[in-house]
Amino acid sequence: MLSEVWQVVYLALYVFYLLLLARLVAGAVVRFSRRWEPGRSAAIALEIVFSATDPPLKGLRRVIPTVRLGNVALDLGFLVLLIIVIVLRIYVVAPLMYLPLGLMEESMARQPDVVTSDR
Repeated sequence: MLSEVWQVVYLALYVFYLLLLARLVAGAVVRFSRRWEPGRSAAIALEIVFSATDPPLKGLRRVIPTVRLGNVALDLGFLVLLIIVIVLRIYVVAPLMYLPLGLMEESMARQPDVVTSDR
């Protein structure tokens, strides 16, 4: 049961990771192609992407200021959020997904073999 919970958490983090990547691509397209206007389905997809990723980004942007380098402003909040999601997926949730299986195999290995006689 616990393994399934961690699998759902891992899947949610993976979907959020994909949404962050979609936001990165959408931001690049908007910046480099100023005349691009999304079609109806693209506008709906982008609304979903921005609605899902805006709350955590706004929270991080309050804590982590934008770094100004001349005429360029670097949004470190996005980078920090991306790193947090990757670290959570790889180093926290992924090992916990398989923890119950490892404990079960370990406890099975400690049990002595039962010898039955046909008497």
